[in-house]
Amino acid sequence: MKVTILVDNTPNDGVPGEWGFCAYIEHNEKKLLLDTGASNLFAENAEKLSVPIEDVDMAFLSHGHYDHANGMEKFFEINKKAKFYLQKGCCENCYFKKWFVTKYIGMPRGITTKFKDRIEYVSGIYELGNGISLVSHSTPKLERIGKREMMYQKTENGWKPDNFCHEQSLVIDAEDGLVIFNSCSHGGVVNIINEVKAAFPSKKIKALVGGFHIFKRPEKEIRKLAAMIKETGIEYIYTGHCSKERGFRILKEELGEMVVQFHVGLEIDF
Repeated sequence: MKVTILVDNTPNDGVPGEWGFCAYIEHNEKKLLLDTGASNLFAENAEKLSVPIEDVDMAFLSHGHYDHANGMEKFFEINKKAKFYLQKGCCENCYFKKWFVTKYIGMPRGITTKFKDRIEYVSGIYELGNGISLVSHSTPKLERIGKREMMYQKTENGWKPDNFCHEQSLVIDAEDGLVIFNSCSHGGVVNIINEVKAAFPSKKIKALVGGFHIFKRPEKEIRKLAAMIKETGIEYIYTGHCSKERGFRILKEELGEMVVQFHVGLEIDF
């Protein structure tokens, strides 16, 4: 399996970045795309890095936030065949909310209607074959995290703290262990690792690739998180985006060589 980072906060060697995430993955002769960043930059970077977006076989949205979904329409413009897999709970209702400030942070409005023929909704443990699966959250009370992060869903019954029912992990069997992709890990890094362990109890977890949404977390909390990650037995962590430089630095101090920072253009071989 080969992974190419198309969008991250950190640019590299003339290839620009933005606040967002997109990864291109080649596995068992299948071409996959996870997220589309915050704009059409993913497509521009794909061209610079010789990544054939038009040939992608399957695409996935990690969760319904703008910095992962805003390039979706561009993807559908370029690629005429791939299904785009979303969690069943994914819709245009995600907001940041603090006191009297309310800001929409969801996917492009109207996108799920305009391209309904290309979008596939899934839930639970959804296996696509070729060692590729999607795993939804099974950890209870994730709305506590949503409330802490001031993330809410606008529902027919009013505002509710986000429980991240729209978030999913892309899990790929790399033969020597499972690789988890979860772009922001809003549901909690350790929760996600444990959810995948429960879904595939006979498999070893080799790596997790994604942001951890710890850029605002206190240092003490990040160090505690690092200890908990180590206890899971996972071998490698590749992180960036919403971990940011400070979060990565603290994790690196605690986890050493098992943690790697990604950037635009980084290629990872499993």
